[in-house]
Amino acid sequence: MNKRIAVLGATGSVGTQALDVARARGYKIDFVSGGRNAALAERIAREFRPTAVAMADLRAANELKYRLRDTSIRVSAGLKGICEEVEASECDTVVNAILGGAGLLPTIAAIDSGKRLALSNKESLVMAGEIVMKRAREKGTEIIPVDSEHSAIYQSLKSGKPLEIRRLILTASGGPFYGKSRAELERVTLDDTLAHPTWKMGRKITVDSATLMNKGFEIIEAAHLFSVSPDKIDVVIHRESILHSAVEYIDNAIIGQFSLPDMRACVQYAVDYPDRFETNLPSLDLTALGRMTFGKPDTEAFPLLNMAKRAFFEGGACPAVLNAADEVAVEAFLNGRISFMDISRVVFNTYDMMRGARYARTLEDIIASDKEARELAKKYVK
Repeated sequence: MNKRIAVLGATGSVGTQALDVARARGYKIDFVSGGRNAALAERIAREFRPTAVAMADLRAANELKYRLRDTSIRVSAGLKGICEEVEASECDTVVNAILGGAGLLPTIAAIDSGKRLALSNKESLVMAGEIVMKRAREKGTEIIPVDSEHSAIYQSLKSGKPLEIRRLILTASGGPFYGKSRAELERVTLDDTLAHPTWKMGRKITVDSATLMNKGFEIIEAAHLFSVSPDKIDVVIHRESILHSAVEYIDNAIIGQFSLPDMRACVQYAVDYPDRFETNLPSLDLTALGRMTFGKPDTEAFPLLNMAKRAFFEGGACPAVLNAADEVAVEAFLNGRISFMDISRVVFNTYDMMRGARYARTLEDIIASDKEARELAKKYVK
């Protein structure tokens, strides 16, 4: 039986790769969402013929409705429209590839609907990990990670029991600036930053990879997904991006997952689990690879990595504040308004002014802290 999936963020980097998997595997696309690109959303809708399409941007939704006026495809608008269509969808699996904090409420909607959640939106767990995981347990919703690192850990954990875990090993490419000092980083450009050595990703996550903020978020994500303290999660720089992450067990055995860097394999694993099927992706030739290297991250030059651990332990909405400030700072950097090193300055200043965020407990409190942090970060950018 062909699987039916919904792809949230279908016009983005991971979303378009999820559609590649759907083409190759013959999945039925029941629902897709996009951001502002109505032209691309129209092409997706005409190819896959979903029941519904939702656009986060109201103007884009109106444009798409006009473009699809000759079809029976339902078009919805805004975050509310996305969440309503998630709940209404008849899909088996929701692939949440929305970028940033905007993916949190669609994650909640997918959980509440009882559908399997193939989660690429790490911000859902960064912002409200305890709430999301508790809700998933209560609803009996299966969450399978799509991030390559967490997919690797998910697979590696099949080799042992939770009590047998010594540590999780998150690998990081190190981005384009591995080995550079703080002084050297003061002079890097936007083009330098977007020149990722191994992965083809969206601009925002590429910048986060360069600052190591992305890896910090992945520590928080892994802590919630696998119920492991950040103190038992190590980050290792692995330039080749072949070992995607690993688990060390108490008998000193390290079990990891190796493959060429391609998110489509992670999407397919999450949708088809527990089964495995062939892909049309190239296989890994270890003899052609020749060697793999590993090193320690420089947390002095890249301070945002440890900042993520601090936010996790301080709790409440602190991780959400960290994410909100980073989203504002990265957007400003991409628009040429601040320098690369200003990203961490904006994040630290915003975080330090939001000390009360640690007392947030409800989803509403977290969303309010997120909004407040964004406004504060915009002031620091100015």
